[in-house]
Amino acid sequence: MSQTTTSATAQITCAFCKGAGKDPFDLLSERATCQVCGGTGKVEVVEPVIRCAFCKGSGVYHSTRITCTVCNGKGVVTAPKGPTEWCPKCEGTGAAIDSAMPCLKCKGKGVVSK
Repeated sequence: MSQTTTSATAQITCAFCKGAGKDPFDLLSERATCQVCGGTGKVEVVEPVIRCAFCKGSGVYHSTRITCTVCNGKGVVTAPKGPTEWCPKCEGTGAAIDSAMPCLKCKGKGVVSK
């Protein structure tokens, strides 16, 4: 017999548009909706969450006009299960030391399971 585990979800303010529901960069038009939250100003996340180390919770990829590739613009990521520690490869930054890409060991989260 198989068991299914359901994860708790929560609604949080969209980091990409800061809850405004509009494209923060007015790329298509000043009335364009946010591509992350679809104009609602809120996003659903699977708990427990931690701040995205790669974009530092901004939802934006390295000060560009693109959503963060780690958190998809939400500003947070689901925390690894159990106890965690800083990623030894990126030292908690979430970024690969030799490039502007996410760390492969922690997948940009900045932490790994102990």
